[in-house]
Amino acid sequence: MFVGVVIVAARGAATPPPYDPYDELLKRHTHETHDLAGVRVDYAAIAADREWTVMVDSLWGVSTSAPKEERLAYWIDVYNILAIDLVARHWPVASIRDVGSWFRPVWKRDAGLVGFGPGRRAYSLDEIENGILRPLGDPRVHMAIVCASVSCPSLAREPYAPWRIDAQLDAAAARFVANREKGVRVEAHGVRLSKIFDWFAADFAPQGGVLAFVRRYATPELVAALDRLGPDPAISWFHYDWSANAQPADWTGR
Repeated sequence: MFVGVVIVAARGAATPPPYDPYDELLKRHTHETHDLAGVRVDYAAIAADREWTVMVDSLWGVSTSAPKEERLAYWIDVYNILAIDLVARHWPVASIRDVGSWFRPVWKRDAGLVGFGPGRRAYSLDEIENGILRPLGDPRVHMAIVCASVSCPSLAREPYAPWRIDAQLDAAAARFVANREKGVRVEAHGVRLSKIFDWFAADFAPQGGVLAFVRRYATPELVAALDRLGPDPAISWFHYDWSANAQPADWTGR
């Protein structure tokens, strides 16, 4: 979906194209885990994979007049690709934040080129998140974009696509809310939430606020537990682990 001919073919399609390089590369270089990361990435293998480089060099963009679903899917995928690529190009690093500096954080650095012809230019992760995705007004994007860190929502092991983006974002939100280790956990005297809900609280306000959003995607058991806390529960925040969501060096496929 990242080169012009595939973008055109994918619009309005009921099924994904028969070969999507990002989908194949995700399957090849990521795996699910039972730890806090949820999905781990083999950054060393990505750095050595010529197909990954070709894909990153083929981010030809999406029209600003394209349907919202297409823009959401495209820019979520691009954010995740460029975050992975930043870490892979500087591998080994303990955290994506090590790619930046105190004077110029990684979020403000050029992450990669997007576009075609004279319109091709560099974008930062900050520009994609705050200048493109957040203005689209869908707070579920915060459960879909992954800044290569353990406490981020777990990386989806398939591309986001315009013909299924709503269901994919619902699934991402439900998955993150259900994660008791880094998403949402009801405790004896309140509820503990990811710092994502704190940092981007304004994005959840139009939908009734953070707890209303959580309830919308919570299991019946979690809703009942929240109800027992009363209408205004105390809120605390999980520690945010910025360690890279990297594949352990001793990974053997277990």
